[in-house]
Amino acid sequence: MHQVDPETIDSVLSSWAGVKRGFPFDEKTLVYKVGGKIFALFDVDNFEGVNLKCDPARAVELREQYAGIRPGWHSNKVHWNTVEPESDVEAGLFWDLLKHSYDLVAASLSKKLRAELNL
Repeated sequence: MHQVDPETIDSVLSSWAGVKRGFPFDEKTLVYKVGGKIFALFDVDNFEGVNLKCDPARAVELREQYAGIRPGWHSNKVHWNTVEPESDVEAGLFWDLLKHSYDLVAASLSKKLRAELNL
């Protein structure tokens, strides 16, 4: 099981197929994209959580179940959650939610783009 800290998150996400990382909004918000679409982002200066894309029904269920999962900060509250790693969210669930976000976005890409990215 991986630790949940910015360096480990960056190392793991950067190793996934088709992932690009950057700072498109400002110098402190690190954004991860697959096929040009965002699936994760967090503040590198004030790491309090990671915004992750989530199936809408599952997003609501998770928010009701965990204090450390809340509607996405500065994001569409229907499709995004902010997950706080230093909370009642166990590391295993945190990594599962990161993968869920990546898979959800990757599945929305065209068949051609998925093939180009080896997804």
